[in-house]
Amino acid sequence: MQLGSTAEPKRSPQSRRKQQRMTSNTKRKEESHLLNGGVKQSTWSKAFNSNAVWEEKDEFLDVIYWLRQIIAVILGVIWGVAPLKGFLGIAIFCIINAGVLYVYFSSFQQIDEEEYGGTWELTKEGFMTSFALFLVVWIIFYTALHFD
Repeated sequence: MQLGSTAEPKRSPQSRRKQQRMTSNTKRKEESHLLNGGVKQSTWSKAFNSNAVWEEKDEFLDVIYWLRQIIAVILGVIWGVAPLKGFLGIAIFCIINAGVLYVYFSSFQQIDEEEYGGTWELTKEGFMTSFALFLVVWIIFYTALHFD
C-alpha cells in the first residue's frame, strides 16, 4: 500500500452487508422525514404503515408488545365462545400468536431483525404476558358461556 493511497481496507462480507443495511436504514429515515414534511409520525400510524422507520428500538418493541396483547384478547374471546378446550387451544394460540407477529415484523415492516437481537428476541417479546392474558380471557368467556 502506498502512502497517500485512498484504498479501503478489506472487509468481510458480513461487515459489508451490515454497512449496507445501516446505510439503507439511514436513507429510509431521511426519506421518511422528508415525506412527512419534517412532522413526526405517531407510533400507531407507523405500526400500520408498511416499511415504517423506527427511530427508537423501544418504540417498535412496544408496538410488538401491544399487538401481542390485542391478539391475546381476540383469541381468548374466540376460544371462549367456541368451546375450545385443553392443549389444542393452547398450541393453536401459540402458533397463531408467534406466526402473526413474525409475518408482521419480517414481511410487513421489513425490519432488520439483527438490530433488535435476532428473530427469536422479537418473537418472544411480550409472549408470556400475552399468554397469561389469553388464558384469563379464555377462562372467563368459557366459564360465563358454557357453565350453568
